[in-house]
Amino acid sequence: MYQSYLLTIGTKGNRSKIITLSKFEKPTYNQFKDWVFIILIVSIFYFSSSFLPNQIQQVMGQNLNQTGSANITNIVIKPLLSDPNLKIESVATGFDFPTGIAFLGNNDILLLEKNTGKVYRIVNGNITNLVTQLNVSQKDERGLLGIAVTAKGESKQDDRLVFLYYTYCSKIKAGVNNTSQGCGNYVYSYKFDTENSKLIEPKLILTLPALPGPSHNGGVLQLDKDENLYVTIGDLQSTRFNKNQTGYDTTAQNIVNGTPPDGRAGILRLTQDGKPIGNGLLGDKYPRNLYYAYGVKNSFGIATDPIKGALWDTENGPQFGDEINLVEPGFNSGWEKVQGIWKLNQTKSKNGVYDESSDDIKLVNFNGKGKYSSPEFVWDKPVGPTALLFLASDKLGSEYENDIFVGSVKNGVIYHFDLNNDRKSLSLTGDLSDSVLNRKDDAGQITFGENFGIITDMEVGPDDYLYMVSGNRGTDAGAIYRIVPNLK
Repeated sequence: MYQSYLLTIGTKGNRSKIITLSKFEKPTYNQFKDWVFIILIVSIFYFSSSFLPNQIQQVMGQNLNQTGSANITNIVIKPLLSDPNLKIESVATGFDFPTGIAFLGNNDILLLEKNTGKVYRIVNGNITNLVTQLNVSQKDERGLLGIAVTAKGESKQDDRLVFLYYTYCSKIKAGVNNTSQGCGNYVYSYKFDTENSKLIEPKLILTLPALPGPSHNGGVLQLDKDENLYVTIGDLQSTRFNKNQTGYDTTAQNIVNGTPPDGRAGILRLTQDGKPIGNGLLGDKYPRNLYYAYGVKNSFGIATDPIKGALWDTENGPQFGDEINLVEPGFNSGWEKVQGIWKLNQTKSKNGVYDESSDDIKLVNFNGKGKYSSPEFVWDKPVGPTALLFLASDKLGSEYENDIFVGSVKNGVIYHFDLNNDRKSLSLTGDLSDSVLNRKDDAGQITFGENFGIITDMEVGPDDYLYMVSGNRGTDAGAIYRIVPNLK
């Protein structure tokens, strides 16, 4: 009864879609409806191909406002910016999930690869050599995760120290329980040998737990103006919602009857030799005396305000409640009892808005030495905030100078936040005046860029421009980008 035909739909002569149509001899009413539907679909396809969204038509370095035609068979989504006065430059590409960078000098970068354990030196956009390679675990969020480099002295480049954070878990036989002795997160210091471009004289300065894992290892390293080292580490539980393993509940996770802190779920502060600063903020016993903050589910971003010197962080929620926090000494972020603005029940689900005056939620305060404070910004729907940066430069314009920039996982968005005059909170208006981005709110006022993939790091280079690391964009390998003025 039917004869089939193939209809090829394309643009500019290129075949891009094939639809099977059928010729019928005696059309019935139902067959007539089928033909109307097919003709409608074909018409919509042709019409929409002429009006593709600007985002799909982007090429790197151009802005959201560009218009123009596109070949539908060659669509490539590129990173883009909301400010037409800025553009994106590619610095280096082709990496296997880079997690961080640190500058040795102008156009001189050390780059980490999460899964390979490799540290490359990149000069003028080209890999010059492999600086070192570490034996790392790579499952889920384990790997080579963080780097920090001491400031360059006037004539002491050879004395510069490089700090690396990585996870290593020895391979074990099936059915044998792993132990903390065979699985950990480690921070090493190295001397950078300038002449041979190598990391030498490794020194273990911090050993942290990694079990049960394999998620929430944190791994961000940050040096403050006094060259003290800050280290982020999460609760080391699985990313699977409400699948926490028992036996790893500490008071650092606000478990009132939990075991003493063991280094997890916080931001730690130590000297370059791995020693506590003074007697510690929460107590004098190790590793409790290393905690600068606690109650942290996981953090991929910390930075110090160049004006006030205060520490800020990003924190990942479970299925909701991603945060930006002002981290005062002894800060309690609330996990596992509070996330975002919500108190949590036994399944880590929302259980109403948290009120500090309420008695139904008990938080650990370490005899008054720790103090909870609410987030400065909350995403209701998770975006996976990652790197946090203060742009201590006016090279992109005075409207961005000393503001906060936050990277993310979802859609590779870079968020931009102004601070209020006291620099203790964010300046937000309209839908965001309550400091919460709800599911129906417009995020336009804080969106700086998008389509950068999984943003793993952001840094201000020696040239005072913004550098951004894309761990993976899904369509290509990891890369380093630079954002500069768009000089027309």
